[in-house]
Amino acid sequence: MEKHMIKVKITVVESKCRGGYHKSGDCFIVEDLCPPMCHELWNCAYPSIYALQNGAILDYGDGKAPVFDAKCPDGGRVVIHGERIDV
Repeated sequence: MEKHMIKVKITVVESKCRGGYHKSGDCFIVEDLCPPMCHELWNCAYPSIYALQNGAILDYGDGKAPVFDAKCPDGGRVVIHGERIDV
């Protein structure tokens, strides 16, 4: 039996990206490879992405949910929202 790969959708919520890599509204579906996003931002988001792909429920606001928010390490210039999806 083949194991179903859990997917995570990453949405760029806001962007003042100096490199011009990300625009507000950009979306990426993460399966088993890094999507075309800046490596510094990927390194910040990856622990949460990995956790969601392995069934975790994360602290979010006042509760727990299969979602996360992350900011670019360059002063928070890019903000992303990640969520586990069933596709």
